[in-house]
Amino acid sequence: MSHFVLFFAVFSSYVFGVTFGDSLTDSYLLLRIKSKLVDPAGVLETWSSQAHVCSWNGLTCSEDEAHVIGLNLSDSKLSGSIPPEVWNLISLQTLDLSLNFLTGSIPSEVGQLQNLTTLLLYSNYLSGKIPPEIGLLQKLQVLRIGDNMLNGQIPTAIGNLTELRVLALAYCQLNGSIPAEIGNLKNLVSLDLQQNSLSGFIPTEIHGSQELQNFAASNNKLEGEIPASIGRLKWLQILNLANNSLSGLIPTEISQLSSLQYLNLLGNRLSGEIPSGLNHLVQLQKLDLSSNNLSGSINLLNSQLQNLEVLVLNNNALTGNIPSNFCLQDSNLQQLFVAQNNLSGGFPLGLLNCSSLQQLDLSNNNFEGELPGSIDKLGNLKDLLLNNNSFSGSLPTEIGNMSNLETIFLFDNMITGSIPMEIGKLQKLITIYLYDNQMSGIIPMELTNCTSLTAIDFFGNHFSGSIPETIGKLKNLVLLQLRQNDLSGPIPPSLGYCKKLQLLALADNKLSGVLPPTFRFLSELSTITLYNNSFEGPLPESLSFLTSLKIINFSHNKFSGTIFPLTGSNLLTALDLTNNSFSGAIPSRLANSKNLRRLRLANNHLTDAIPSELGQLTELTFLDLSFNHLTGQVPSELSSCQKLQHLLLNDNQLAGEMPSWLGNLQELGELDLSSNHFHGGVPAELGNCSRLLKLSLHTNNLSGEIPEQIGELTSLNVLNLQENNLSGSIPPSIQDCKKLYELRLSQNLFTGSIPSELGRLTELQVILDLSRNQFSGEIPSSLGNLLKLERLNLSFNQLEGEVPSSLGKLTSLDMLNLSNNHLQGEIPSAFSGFPLNSFLGNDKLCGPPLTSCMDAEGQENNTLSSTAVICIIVAIVFTSTVICLVMIYIMLRIWFNWRKVSISNSEGGGNIEQIKREEDHRKWVYGDEKKRKGEYWRVNSMALVPSQNEHISSSCIFHIKMDSKKINHGK
Repeated sequence: MSHFVLFFAVFSSYVFGVTFGDSLTDSYLLLRIKSKLVDPAGVLETWSSQAHVCSWNGLTCSEDEAHVIGLNLSDSKLSGSIPPEVWNLISLQTLDLSLNFLTGSIPSEVGQLQNLTTLLLYSNYLSGKIPPEIGLLQKLQVLRIGDNMLNGQIPTAIGNLTELRVLALAYCQLNGSIPAEIGNLKNLVSLDLQQNSLSGFIPTEIHGSQELQNFAASNNKLEGEIPASIGRLKWLQILNLANNSLSGLIPTEISQLSSLQYLNLLGNRLSGEIPSGLNHLVQLQKLDLSSNNLSGSINLLNSQLQNLEVLVLNNNALTGNIPSNFCLQDSNLQQLFVAQNNLSGGFPLGLLNCSSLQQLDLSNNNFEGELPGSIDKLGNLKDLLLNNNSFSGSLPTEIGNMSNLETIFLFDNMITGSIPMEIGKLQKLITIYLYDNQMSGIIPMELTNCTSLTAIDFFGNHFSGSIPETIGKLKNLVLLQLRQNDLSGPIPPSLGYCKKLQLLALADNKLSGVLPPTFRFLSELSTITLYNNSFEGPLPESLSFLTSLKIINFSHNKFSGTIFPLTGSNLLTALDLTNNSFSGAIPSRLANSKNLRRLRLANNHLTDAIPSELGQLTELTFLDLSFNHLTGQVPSELSSCQKLQHLLLNDNQLAGEMPSWLGNLQELGELDLSSNHFHGGVPAELGNCSRLLKLSLHTNNLSGEIPEQIGELTSLNVLNLQENNLSGSIPPSIQDCKKLYELRLSQNLFTGSIPSELGRLTELQVILDLSRNQFSGEIPSSLGNLLKLERLNLSFNQLEGEVPSSLGKLTSLDMLNLSNNHLQGEIPSAFSGFPLNSFLGNDKLCGPPLTSCMDAEGQENNTLSSTAVICIIVAIVFTSTVICLVMIYIMLRIWFNWRKVSISNSEGGGNIEQIKREEDHRKWVYGDEKKRKGEYWRVNSMALVPSQNEHISSSCIFHIKMDSKKINHGK
């Protein structure tokens, strides 16, 4: 039926064409066009053979209605490609298909529309190149085909369109250079080439377009200098060359553009000083020279540029200060931006005459000194941005008179003192950022009168006292950042009435008490940080209703009870409760927070097993459950957390074998399972964790050998396996862990020699600890290659041989322990400064700080001499004893002989004399017992232990003391 209708329409057009001529021929083409376009809005419904073609929607006919001279279907939601019949409408003077969804290319047949004066195809999805045949449209005055997907170069044939007044090719993908033929367009008023990929130089021939008023070529890749010939475009009102790669100086010829109202050169590589001639551009309303390499002082005067409303000089290398005569009272300047330069000096007082200023940005410079009390002269100011300078002193109370202020940025200065209570008069204030200053005092309650406030940031000051009780008056507050101050007391219950609050940061203060139950009203809260305070008590159950929470950090407080109230948000991405007193089991409900990336519950009193449901947190990158009382095994379901980068389960009571599935966690960078009760071997599968930086398994009951696969951890920085029962030798493959800077293998059962391959770990710096094992053999000299090493501990092993002299190259060592081995020989002189206990327990080791090796040799010789002396003493004692016995024998013989003589004499001499002589003899032999008891037989104890250097007496060691007065030799 539709085909029949179309046939009837075409047939009717043909029949009536005899009467109505060319207009009905156009209707035939237009009906063909209609049939090929998708028309969801029905704008072509009036196109019917039942009505005269000149009455059809979007069409304009000539005065005699003989021809269709205009086709305007702009913004009609049409789609499809442009039907070829369009190019047969040769009487068209205006063709407007802009703001639709047309696709395809612009065909060369466009050159057939010889009568066309206006061609508007912008804001579609046309692609391909601009056909050079477009240069055949000699009558064309307006060509706007931008905001499409056109590519390729601008055809030089454009230069043939000598009647062209508007050329708009912006927002496409055109490349190549701007053709010099543009200069042929004597009547061109507007040239818009922005947002393409045009490169090369701006042609000097541009001055040929003498009527040019608008030249926009921003956001391209143009390079070279701005041609001086551009100064000959005397009618130019808009010059926009922003965001290119133009270099060189700003040409002084620009000052000749007396009609210029808008000059934008931002985002180039322009250098040198700002030409003072720009002060002659009296019509200029906006000047943007930001993000270049301009230097020198600001020599622009608003007193001459009286029409200037916006001056932007951000992000250059300008120096000095703003001139004191910068403004006059009748200035029209509304926006002044000079941020990110090297401007210095005090607050520019010349600006106080710019009473029309609404936005002032002096941020990121080197301004200093106090803010003037007369700053309230800027009564129209809305935005005051003075951040990142060196302003000092206190905030002037006069700031309360600036009733139009909406934004105050004073952060990162050296402002001191308190916030003046006059701040409460700023009813329009929306944002106040005072962070990173040295302000003190209390937060005035008057601040809560600024009921338009949406953001307060006082981070990093010294504010004290409590949070104002009336904080709840700030109904529009979205951000409250009070972190790192000295605030104390509880959180005011009224804070719960700031129902639009999204970020609450109260961390690093001295706040205390419990969380108010009014927190349940903060339904839009997404981030809350309370860490490093003294909050206590259980968490209110109402927290479970804050379903918008994304980040929670309550660490380093005194919270207790369970963590269940914080597990209600499905949007939660980070939960940090470390260093509190939470107890009970980890709730399996945490698994509902599918977006959770960071879960930190360390340093609490959590018990029971790790819930297997945590394996459902597949977005998890950080899991820290360390320093709790968790028991059981590590659930295998955690193997589903493939994005884990940090897994910290240390200092718990976990048991079982170390799971081999840990090797499946390819993103793992830190694994700490230390101080638990794991047994069995170190899983070889850990070698698959190629991104692992830290592996800490110390203080467990692990046994067996270190797997060879340890060498596959080529990114490893820290390996700590100490205090286990590991045995065997260190695998040579450890040499492939070339990024190790900490290696601890102490207190195990390792045997064999220390592998020389350890000397290839040249990044070892923190420590190499192999102490308290059973290593034997010599210390490998290759350890002398570890030039960055700071601590070396090889104590309590069975190492032997000499200390390698190569170790003397370890000049970074500040701790060395070689004690309790079997080392011998001389200690390298480089180690003489280490304490004695670094070398004790090595009997044959000598040299400083031990005794010198020469003294040690002397002690050995002295030991042989002492032995000889003892032998001599024994010989002397023996000889003396023999001599004494012989003398006693001789004396007894003499006595017996004498006795015989005495007897014989007594027989002839009388008994009285004989008896007297016998009594005297007894006294001579036995002594007078009454007078000399205990004194006749004394042994000199020192005689048995002679000095090494003293002469040994050869006399008898038994000294008999006789009383010569009692002995009668001659009588």
